[in-house]
Amino acid sequence: MKTTQRPGWTPSRLREHREAHGLTLEAAGERLRQAAGRHGLSVPAANFQTLWGHEQGTVFPGPHYRRAYCLLYEATEPELGFRPPLPGESQKAEIVISDLPAPADPAADNAAAQVIEEAFTKVSVGGIESGDSPQALLRSRVVDAWRRRHGGGSPKPILVLVGGYAGSGKTEFSRFLSDITGWAFLDKDSLTRCIVERLLISLGGDPNDRHTDLYLKEVRPLEYRCLMETAWDNLNVGTSTILSAPFIAELKDAAWFTRLENRCAAKGIDVAAIWVRCDPESMREYIEFRGAARDAWKLGNWEQYAEGLQVEASPPTAHVTVDNRLGSAISLADQTREALKRILT
Repeated sequence: MKTTQRPGWTPSRLREHREAHGLTLEAAGERLRQAAGRHGLSVPAANFQTLWGHEQGTVFPGPHYRRAYCLLYEATEPELGFRPPLPGESQKAEIVISDLPAPADPAADNAAAQVIEEAFTKVSVGGIESGDSPQALLRSRVVDAWRRRHGGGSPKPILVLVGGYAGSGKTEFSRFLSDITGWAFLDKDSLTRCIVERLLISLGGDPNDRHTDLYLKEVRPLEYRCLMETAWDNLNVGTSTILSAPFIAELKDAAWFTRLENRCAAKGIDVAAIWVRCDPESMREYIEFRGAARDAWKLGNWEQYAEGLQVEASPPTAHVTVDNRLGSAISLADQTREALKRILT
């Protein structure tokens, strides 16, 4: 039987975890589909043949399958043998759902807040400084927003920009923030893609162009203007808003960000910038997985595209850098969601 070679992959661990949970391949497939369904993940089929292929090493599980396995077995990717751990990364699941308080437990509110706070700290590069640092203030706003949804917290709105390269995980991390805070979530591609494609065609260009001067000079500024104006519609009525977009040029421009901060301050609105860092190999894997036409040029010219990525540096205006190398931050976000559901439902 031919196996798929992948650095650090130990397929046999999947079988070990399945058997430790007392599951057959069929039962594991059913629970895998349930876990995926709760988190909006796509695991086509998830039948016993597919799971058998994963356990035998003939097929390496895709991004959504790996996330679903982590949820099913309450384990991390390194613990399940998908990859080696990152430096300093725990190989054990940080959040053990079975140890959390039941919903009726009076400690549930504090336990949920602690889960959120710890997750936000662990995904941040360098951790969170104490006191009034921008990182600590943003973390406090996230926890405060969760409390506000359950009867307390501050009504002061906040604008959160979540930036990163294509396939870095910025949209998934934005969804996670929106899930736990209740803040409005706006994704640039969802909001503007249809208009962008039609405008490019009307200008004689390729609807999937995201790299030529035609897009960069004529279309991109309008795209970001639409995103920001929609955010202001929310903020002006007191609705905190999370924006997911690359924000590559914007977050490098200190003057642009200062103007945004000043405008927000004049309206009594807080503003925070998050940069999602990821490695090129993981970004490429996710770009291939999502199969979006707008990514065709990137994939067809990957070496040229990757040379322009500054994966080790964060923009100077970013308050928090989320470490999503090898999908580690999104995996922790999944665990946090699952833990909160265990506490609150």
